[in-house]
Amino acid sequence: MKKTDLEKNKGLKISGQIKLAGTPGRFGQGSAGIPDRREQRKLDQSLGLVPFAVKLNSDLVKQIQALAQKRQTGLNEVVAELLHTALKASGKASS
Repeated sequence: MKKTDLEKNKGLKISGQIKLAGTPGRFGQGSAGIPDRREQRKLDQSLGLVPFAVKLNSDLVKQIQALAQKRQTGLNEVVAELLHTALKASGKASS
């Protein structure tokens, strides 16, 4: 056999092993729990959530992240609570 035939056979053997190996867990069962962007958007809309992008100072963001980590909650909840508290204190909250 020639060297090229040996390499071709190795390649066929490897590709056959890959086909028989199956799908790893991270692409199979585990990924079903995380919704894709479209599904997440629909879930957020059903909860009445609206995307709201702002640019903040990095020090302020670090403080908010630290507060969220301390409370073991998400950034969205912490920011919403802080905004609601600040608006209530200024007397401009609608609810």
